[in-house]
Amino acid sequence: MIDIKTLIQGDDLTELFLNKSEYSLEKPEIYTGIKSLSGPYSIYYPLVSKYIATKSSIYYPENRKFALCLTHDVDYIYPIFTHILASSLCYLKDRNFSKIFSNILWKQFGNKSQYLTFNEIIQLERNYGAKSTFFFLSTNEDIHRFRYNIEDVENELGNIIDSGFEVGLHGGYYSYNDAVRINSEKARLEKVLGKKVNGYRNHYLRMKIPNTWETLSKCGFNYDTTYGFSNAVGFRNGLCHPFTPYNNLMKRNIDILELPLNIMDSALLRSGRSIEGAWEIFKNLLGSVEECRGVLNLNWHNDVFGSYFKKDQKKLYERILKYCHDRDAWLTNCTELYNWWLKNDFNS
Repeated sequence: MIDIKTLIQGDDLTELFLNKSEYSLEKPEIYTGIKSLSGPYSIYYPLVSKYIATKSSIYYPENRKFALCLTHDVDYIYPIFTHILASSLCYLKDRNFSKIFSNILWKQFGNKSQYLTFNEIIQLERNYGAKSTFFFLSTNEDIHRFRYNIEDVENELGNIIDSGFEVGLHGGYYSYNDAVRINSEKARLEKVLGKKVNGYRNHYLRMKIPNTWETLSKCGFNYDTTYGFSNAVGFRNGLCHPFTPYNNLMKRNIDILELPLNIMDSALLRSGRSIEGAWEIFKNLLGSVEECRGVLNLNWHNDVFGSYFKKDQKKLYERILKYCHDRDAWLTNCTELYNWWLKNDFNS
């Protein structure tokens, strides 16, 4: 496996990879600007991965040159009032009056929640030979509102696993630096799921560097995929490859693999300011990933597929799948990527 710190030892890129300034940030999930040792650094270009690509032979199944890692954070399984209102207004604008009532009165009509979209997502991704990871919450604590009981979606979890897709833990808002909370949430999800959970991403992308990685390693996770920005897209420490985090305080590697998050749907729309603007940003980021033979890690929330007011975001996701499929990308989930990375020694 690539030991990035050793590979770039003595190079100015070491400073960018370690990103020491993040150790003292109160909210490292918020992008406020990053500087490398030699000056300002653009998060839109994976500078460290570009260097790695010249030193290592990285490849993917069936000789594909780059990968798209597909993930979905499950923040909602029931629509909240503001979402129902927004979708109803869109139905009204489109003069689709019958949908307004079924949208508002879905419980009274005996319909299932609009946000139980997992089968739809699975079928869509199968059309492009893709698989994804779904990250579920299993906590009762949240900064804004109660989300859901993980026990309420036991059947859906079973269907996801039976379909060959993956379920990971979406750690609670307060859990990112608390081993007791994380272990409790992990055990609760595993009890409902009936199998071990290998992967983690924290709610709101909250983490404390390097403590969160150390905690997750001790809690038995194989990988984390929290390392990204909630308000921006790009390459947080210049990487579009999985990496072993380095604890600069203890001067040692941490026994966990980080699959850095590059694009979250809401951050992409915020960055692009429109669907077409978001599309252009996506293509630019993907072009950099292709150039580095890297991985673009994508997070598209499940409620997008059940929210009429987000219908354009749903179409954008399929557009992304088709574009990457046509470019012969490996469309995979977190565990498959983790296993591939462990299986191959790209330093040889």
